[in-house]
Amino acid sequence: MKIILFDIDGTLIKAGGAGARALNFAVEAMTGHPEACKSVQLQGATDKANFENAFKAGAGRKPTAKQLAALTQKYVDRLPLEVLASVKAKKYFKVKGVEKFLVKLSGRKDVLVGLGTGNLKDGAFIKLEPSGLLKHFAFGGYGCDSHHRSEVLQKAVERAAKIAKAEVKQREVFVIGDTHRDVEAAKEAGYHSGAVLDGFGDPRLLMRSNPELIAKDFSDMKPWLIWLGLEKDPKGVSRGTYICPDSPIEHAHYGRTGTDLRDIEVGMKRLREAKKKITG
Repeated sequence: MKIILFDIDGTLIKAGGAGARALNFAVEAMTGHPEACKSVQLQGATDKANFENAFKAGAGRKPTAKQLAALTQKYVDRLPLEVLASVKAKKYFKVKGVEKFLVKLSGRKDVLVGLGTGNLKDGAFIKLEPSGLLKHFAFGGYGCDSHHRSEVLQKAVERAAKIAKAEVKQREVFVIGDTHRDVEAAKEAGYHSGAVLDGFGDPRLLMRSNPELIAKDFSDMKPWLIWLGLEKDPKGVSRGTYICPDSPIEHAHYGRTGTDLRDIEVGMKRLREAKKKITG
């Protein structure tokens, strides 16, 4: 069973800044600061972290637990209005090819499709509702699960395992996002990582993060299906390292970055081991 986790903003849909506007509204209502999000890098972070940072930008200090809860509720209450405003202004879009891609994946019995997003669960559903894509997702990991993206992804995998009633191995999990933070979180958790360029991520930072696959969007499903192992590689070889190139995807990755994916995997394994020693 393969577990495929999708980020939302910039990966599935573009909500025309609805989330930032809702958060600005909530912060202004509580602190009087009108544009707190201008001081916060929202992309690729969890809502828990974004809400705390936006409140701090407005109030000059971190929120108390009670204030954070109030801020969250104001955001959730405001978000539907902002999403609707984006739809009416024709600034709400599905990423090209994603709907057909999800239909393809959802039709398979050997795949579970879920969300791996920094959005709160309520916020995720509100943002996705106009797209009609929610029906493809049976589970997810959300920004309310943790401050840390890697832990959000791990929570999604735990939920997938309960649905599948089976253990999920790290090599069976594929994460698709649009920022370097999505890629780094996937690697920290030990999962495969792919990225779309037609999102909100900085292309240079995405390249440096070295995802296994980068594509503009999902309009050409072939590379994605090969990467997921759902279609055979046209070269007829299995995935390996650049020394024995696994596919045109691997070859293109090495030519673009000069990096062997196996080196990256070894490096991330050492990082995780070091982190475990520190945190116990």
